[in-house]
Amino acid sequence: MTSVKTVNRKVTGVRNDRALDHRLRRLRVHSMQEPIETRPAADLERKPVVLDCGWGRLLFSQTFRDNAELVETLRSEELGQRDIAFYVRDPHVLLTQAPQEIFLDPSHTYRLDLSTYRASRRRTKNFFIRRLASEEDAKAVNTIYATRGMVPVSPEFFWSKRDSRSLTYFVAEEESTGEIIGTVTGIDHNRLFQDEERGSSLWCLAVATQARHPGIGEMLVRRLAEHFQARGAAYLDLSVLHDNEQAIGLYEKIGFRRVPVFAVKRKNPINEKFFAAPIDSYDELNPYARLLVDEARRRGIRVDITDAAAGFFRLSYGGRSVHCRESLSELTSGVAVSICDDKSVTRRVVSKAGLNVPEQIVADDPAAVWAFVEKHGSVVVKPARGEQGRGISVGLSDIAEVESAIGEARTVCDRVLLESFFEGQDLRLVVIDHKVVAAAIRRPPHIVGDGSSTVGTLIEKQSRRRAEATGGESSIPVDRETLRCLADAGMDLDSVPEAGQQLMVRRTANLHTGGSIHDATDVVHPTLVEAACRAARAIDIPVTGIDLMVKSPSEPDYVFIEANERPGLANHEPQPTAERFIDLLFPLSRVRDHNGQLKGEELPR
Repeated sequence: MTSVKTVNRKVTGVRNDRALDHRLRRLRVHSMQEPIETRPAADLERKPVVLDCGWGRLLFSQTFRDNAELVETLRSEELGQRDIAFYVRDPHVLLTQAPQEIFLDPSHTYRLDLSTYRASRRRTKNFFIRRLASEEDAKAVNTIYATRGMVPVSPEFFWSKRDSRSLTYFVAEEESTGEIIGTVTGIDHNRLFQDEERGSSLWCLAVATQARHPGIGEMLVRRLAEHFQARGAAYLDLSVLHDNEQAIGLYEKIGFRRVPVFAVKRKNPINEKFFAAPIDSYDELNPYARLLVDEARRRGIRVDITDAAAGFFRLSYGGRSVHCRESLSELTSGVAVSICDDKSVTRRVVSKAGLNVPEQIVADDPAAVWAFVEKHGSVVVKPARGEQGRGISVGLSDIAEVESAIGEARTVCDRVLLESFFEGQDLRLVVIDHKVVAAAIRRPPHIVGDGSSTVGTLIEKQSRRRAEATGGESSIPVDRETLRCLADAGMDLDSVPEAGQQLMVRRTANLHTGGSIHDATDVVHPTLVEAACRAARAIDIPVTGIDLMVKSPSEPDYVFIEANERPGLANHEPQPTAERFIDLLFPLSRVRDHNGQLKGEELPR
């Protein structure tokens, strides 16, 4: 059996037994030989260190008097929070105190020795790292948390901690847009509780799913490491899920090494997937189905996955059972699905309801097509039936391009439509139970030149990042539409854009073809909200995504584009789309806050 001394020699790199013994006496976090009861009297008198991080509390276990005190503190965890007991010496002993209430977190701890760490010579391109500096920064960080499935934090909390001596927030800002595209939190143990080891730790590293630039996560980690190194910290610790190979690879590349440090958490709905037996085929679900399954499980609703590959699952609660395919449920009628399925039918239905619609014809007469293009100057070609942006070409003005696009669209559907082109932004409004729950601008995919890579290489890299960020749901196809868009910009796949040059590679903003989505719920104009709700009522559909072309989400001008009977609700976090969907299916499962108020009652729409 390998001795503790041997294990710690491998972890810390100490080769001299005397030096090792000295270090073990100093580093209580790593000591597995010093029972809690033998700590010095001064340690026993010191209050346990509990840091509120907004998403939950961080409990520094080495500062607690005994395991009973630690368990009692975990029991006081607030609803909707995720407390973490870190630096647990003897997790196997701690778990015996409350085996039904707490569990050993399936994460590894990695440590960066700041005495040997050397800063990278690599510099950021197209973005920069800075301190969190405004409430808008805080809101952006909270949005990133939500889109990454992390516990959201009140923006007011971030802002209240901006001058904290122990908490440090860094953000990555995109130079061209000013958008926050990444974040990381650091904790200075020495400033928090005069830590003898002069330790520090990294938490909540997250990169926006819409980020277009490589290396954001790495540069955030390095910036935090250099920050604590300058403060004289001895090491930087972090906790990462044992199967997160991509993150572990990044940390090891920087110089982190695994250490025998453990975390314990409380069994709550947020943590359920880490301690409960997994649902059969859960890992095969796409992000849209998984979001709804997770919300159902949080409420104690039974979930049976009937076809994971296609996103089918059955939810059962209080004697009621509903079969779903992602956000499409049995509550949506076949008639409503048929209306949404045919874009020309959808247009007629909403037009009768008073919505503004673009002029449209069927592309079956070459003369009529020619006249339509002449009349409008710029048109949209789309298959009458289809989804995920396949076969759609936007902003065509040359008749040869129109004819080519018609041929492309016919590979998706025999009947092809021409619409007048409305210059503007693509706005998706999610309507659940005839109320707008979320609104977002969808932007076409762009690449950013680095001065050396070809367009083809940049598209490949950006497509790979989009696929990783969306669970494989988004990628940029190199097809006729992409090549046409490049040609309009005087480029092809072998062109080399200048460093910092932004290039739109498709005109369509569909997420599945590489587009990105940006929340606009707080600024959407009431006229657009009213139009979306009216469209949903006209179709008589309980859950839908209404697509409008707008000048701006904060202005009333629009034209209706289409309705989607199965909108991807996962694209709209942090808006409560999953919560409202489950509310619709099972009203009696609605979650109440500490005051007994139903969550969502305060929504104005």
